[in-house]
Amino acid sequence: MQMPSLHMPSRRTQLITLGILGIVVVVMLLGMWWYNDEPDPFDPLEVGRQHAEAHGHQPVTGFTTTATMIEVVDVLLTKRGGWMSNDIMPPWVLLDNMPNWEFGALTQVRDLARVMRNDLSRSQTQSTEDPDLSEADPLLHYDHARWFPPATEGRYRKAREYLETYLERLADPAEPDAQFYARADNLADWLAIVEKRLGSLSQRLSASTGQQRVNTDLAGDTGARQSTGSPAEMTVKTPWLEIDDVFYETRGATWALIHFLKAMEYDFEDVLRKKNALVSFRQIIRELEATQEPLRSPMVLNGSKFGALANHSLVMANYVARANAAIIDLRFLLSDG
Repeated sequence: MQMPSLHMPSRRTQLITLGILGIVVVVMLLGMWWYNDEPDPFDPLEVGRQHAEAHGHQPVTGFTTTATMIEVVDVLLTKRGGWMSNDIMPPWVLLDNMPNWEFGALTQVRDLARVMRNDLSRSQTQSTEDPDLSEADPLLHYDHARWFPPATEGRYRKAREYLETYLERLADPAEPDAQFYARADNLADWLAIVEKRLGSLSQRLSASTGQQRVNTDLAGDTGARQSTGSPAEMTVKTPWLEIDDVFYETRGATWALIHFLKAMEYDFEDVLRKKNALVSFRQIIRELEATQEPLRSPMVLNGSKFGALANHSLVMANYVARANAAIIDLRFLLSDG
C-alpha cells in the first residue's frame, strides 16, 4: 500500500489557496477599474476667481491662465490614484492608460510653463526672466516616471509652489517685476508649439492602421539638406501595443489644452477681439472638446479604415487635425489680421 506524500498539499489547502488567489485577482481588477478614471473638467474662470479670493487680490491679466495651470498640476497630483506614472506596485503598475493620459497633460503643462518663462512674463528679449517661473520650469521637466527619491511628485509640488508665488506677485501692485504680457505675438508663439504637438499626435493616431507616406521632409526649399538620406516613400504604422497609449496620451493632452485655451480666451480677450479672432478661438475649443467624449468600449478598437469595426484612433485624429488646422489659420490671423 502506497503512503500519501507528506509534501502533497491536501485538497482543502489547494481550494483555500485558489480561493485566496481568486480574491486577489478580483481585488486587483476592481482596483484597476477604480483608478483608471479620467478627471472631470473644471471651469478656468471659476478657478481664477477662487484663487483671487483666497489671496485677497483682484484678477489681473494673466491671473486666470496661471491659476488654471496650477489647478491642472494639482489635478494631476491629487486625482483618484494620485500620480501613477512612477508607481511600481500593483495594481498601479498594471495600468498604462492613466500614465499615458498623465504624460499628455504634463506635456501641455511643460510647454505652457516654458512659454510663460520665456515670453509671456517678459516684455522683450533683453528683459530678465521671472525668478519663480525660472524655478518652476525645470522642476516640471523632471522625469515623470522616476520613483526613486527624489520622487516625481515632490518636484511637481515644488513647481506648483513657485507658480503660486508668481501668481501672488502677479496681482500685487507692490510687485511690478511680476508681469504677464497678453500680446498677439506671445499668444502666437504658444500656439506654434501647440500646433506642433497636435500635428505629431494626429500623425501617430492616423498611423494606427498603417500608411504609405511620401517623404516631404525637404519639400518647399531647394537648398534644404538633412543629416542622412531617407526613402522617397515610407510605411508608417503605430505598433499594435502602443495604439491605446497614443490614444490616451492624446486624451490627456487635449484635456489640459482645453482648459488652457479657455483661460487664455479670458486673458487675451481684448487681443482676440481686435484681431476679430474670438470666434475662431472658440471653434478650436469646440473641436478639442469632442475628443473628451466618453469611450463606450472596454478597449480602444483599431478597425480597418472602412471596416466593420470602429477605429477610435482615426476618430480622435480627425478632431485633433481639425483643431490643428484652425490653430494654423489663427496664427496667421494674429500675425497679419
